[in-house]
Amino acid sequence: MKLAILGGGGFRVPLVYGALLGDRAEGRVTDVVLHDLDAARLGAITRVLAEQAEGRADAPAVTATTDLDEALRGADFVFSAIRVGGLEGRAADERVALEEGVLGQETVGAGGIAYGLRTVPVAVDIARRVARLAPDAWVINFTNPAGLVTEAMSRHLGDRVIGICDSPVGLGRRVAQVLGGDPDEAFIDYVGLNHLGWLRGLHIRGRDELPRLLADHGLLASFEQGRLFGADWLQSLGAIPNEYLHYYYFNRDTVRAYQQAERTRGAFLHGQQARFYDAVRDPGTPALKAWYDTLAEREAAYMAENREAAGVGERAEEDLESGGYEKVALALMRAIARDERATLILNVRNGNTLAALDADAVIEVPCSVDANGAHPMTVAPLPGHATGLVCVVKAVEREVLAAADSGSVATAVKAFALHPLVDSVTVARRLVAGYREAHPGLAYLGRGGAAG
Repeated sequence: MKLAILGGGGFRVPLVYGALLGDRAEGRVTDVVLHDLDAARLGAITRVLAEQAEGRADAPAVTATTDLDEALRGADFVFSAIRVGGLEGRAADERVALEEGVLGQETVGAGGIAYGLRTVPVAVDIARRVARLAPDAWVINFTNPAGLVTEAMSRHLGDRVIGICDSPVGLGRRVAQVLGGDPDEAFIDYVGLNHLGWLRGLHIRGRDELPRLLADHGLLASFEQGRLFGADWLQSLGAIPNEYLHYYYFNRDTVRAYQQAERTRGAFLHGQQARFYDAVRDPGTPALKAWYDTLAEREAAYMAENREAAGVGERAEEDLESGGYEKVALALMRAIARDERATLILNVRNGNTLAALDADAVIEVPCSVDANGAHPMTVAPLPGHATGLVCVVKAVEREVLAAADSGSVATAVKAFALHPLVDSVTVARRLVAGYREAHPGLAYLGRGGAAG
């Protein structure tokens, strides 16, 4: 099988390739094509993959190209992990928002909207090309904001685009381990949107063990989300939120911590990854070691401002392991390609899963996966407070899609103004002006649609 990785010069690509190296079954991926607009980045990551594959005669063959159509032709799966505007763009998203006193995080609040407005037109162009050049391919979307981008692509690819994220998986694994269960055998009752979901139950051997966790302050303090949100708040909710909900539940605290930080997350990653790519250009640099060292530093600094706001200090060693989105991607491909049934938390079209949303809304829920794709499982309704937040944020996503389609500045302002973490039309107008100035890629606003 052929796998095309879009954003193939991106830092996390070796995680995906490493997962492929462990798959030796019949029908596995044998050819990997990396696509990126930056040839130097492609060269650096190709070096890392070559060192990963040393001594492995059965390693998938790797080629690299800056031609998107070439990458897509003949692909069985397309893994999309692009970053429109690069990390410079992420740093600008954060800076413009913080200057207005609101959150500029990559997928949440003003920053997420700005990133979506830049990314949707590019993602839609990719979807159209896939439909034309590789109509039988399945697209696995990891591009952020993952739920929004998956929904934009689904308008052209239907259910053949599936979004993945490592946050729910990481949360489920931590909770299962705290409760003494095998994470690979536990069923995670998790419902919401991407970066806006709640773990409401964790079933081990058919028994929901979450009530036992919620009743025990000591257990709640023993893992990352428990320390981040605090036992009392989790007991009030009766659920364990995705860590990104910290931006909503503790918004003022987090914005203050971001404003006081020496630099934003985007600025940190921009500097860190620039050093990595510069180092790997030197043929004498061990590329794989440089990548591992950079990854360890990156994971240790994850959500540092949120931990500062919560007063919980550095990440514990056991929390440094990611949720493993590359493992989710591999399990998804295996289930579809070999009809190996699997249960995975994915971003898919709602159908009739959540009554509060329409059928085409992309949600994040447990799905059964087989050769025909991913099928959302029946779930219990969310409580009122969660339903309200999901509906508001989904409405904002729809305004982002409408703005990308029409190029309307007024619709872009509406998207910002309706978001609960912006809550001001005046600030929304200033944000749109600030982002248009910071990002040439938003020039389509005011000039007609980009994605339509």
